[in-house]
Order: sequence, then C-alpha cells, then structure tokens
Amino acid sequence: MAQAPSERIEVLIRHTGELARAGMTPATSSNFSVRLNDDQCLITVSGRDKGRLTAEDFMAVDGHGNALEAGRKSSAETLLHTQIYRLRPQANAVLHTHSLAQTLLSMHYAEQGRITFTGYELQKAFQGVNSHEGSIELPIVANAQDMSVLCASTEPLFAKTAFWGYLIAGHGLYAWGRDIDEARRHLDAFEFLLTAEMAKLGMRA
Repeated sequence: MAQAPSERIEVLIRHTGELARAGMTPATSSNFSVRLNDDQCLITVSGRDKGRLTAEDFMAVDGHGNALEAGRKSSAETLLHTQIYRLRPQANAVLHTHSLAQTLLSMHYAEQGRITFTGYELQKAFQGVNSHEGSIELPIVANAQDMSVLCASTEPLFAKTAFWGYLIAGHGLYAWGRDIDEARRHLDAFEFLLTAEMAKLGMRA
C-alpha cells in the first residue's frame, strides 16, 4: 500500500535531519521533495533550516513549479525537482545536498563534465547495478542562478538510461529514487564514492 503524503513527509523529515547532522545541508541550503501524483509534488519551503523541518515546512507545487498554496514560496530550485519528476516517471523522491566532497569535486572535474567511478563495490548500491565491474558516471553541469538556464543544461543528461543523480559545479548533488529510502541510498552511495575520490586526490576535509 502506498504511503499517505503525511507518512512520506515524516520519513523525509527523518532523512533530512540525519543529513543535516552529517553537515550536508549548511546554512539552510539544500532542498527535498516527494511526488504526490503525475503533476504535483511536495517540496521544502525556501530558507528553512533543514535540520529542524516540520510538516509545515513543505508545500505543494504543480509540474511547472507553480505554488498550489497561496502566500508560500518554495525552494528557488523547484524547477530542477519538477524536471526530474517529468523526465524520470519512476522517480518519487528527490534529495539535494551540499557536502564538502560534492562541492569540491564538482569544481575539480567541472571541465570534464563528469566523474567516473570504477571498481568500487558500492557501485552496486545503485538501482540496476549488479556488479562492481565496469564504471558509473556522475555528470556535472555548470552552475547558474537562472533556473531556466540550469534546467536547459541538465535536460540532455536524461537521455542516459541508468541515471540516478548529477552534480552542479561548485554547488552540490541531486539524487533521486523510486521512493525516499532508495533516493537516500543513492545519495549516500554517491557521497561515499566522492569522498573516496577526494582521498585518492589527496584532498582533505
């Protein structure tokens, strides 16, 4: 049985609290959402401390990012969430964080446009990956304050078939999944792999 929206929000709040305590949502950054239906999602209200979220800190928007609740403002990056739901029908939760590893490595590899992970056992944490053999690519796009520009940059990425996240250079990570727990598993796997690559490069937190 599918979870009610209130139950999904409770699960999401638990995850966001854990991510905040891990230092992945500094200075009210980051945003999180869950799909309600084919044309609506619940997303964090702009400017809230992600370590202290309540159900009141989420609001409904339509598939074009328009607020469905008068007088409330959703995250500035709402359009990136609605784009993921539109182009990935299997996605039902989107998590966006700003860890040190995400920020530094997205800048370090910005010109290459991707980070490639090869031979890690944790590659199997991603849906559809059954072996550590082979490689996984995490795409990187340039940052932009104009969300229409950023959406135009990220949209071509969705031509990939096996694809569960991307980085914005100097910014952070977007990861998603078929439910909230899977989105969190993907985010945690990306974070481990990025931290491992930082260590290989001799970068220090």
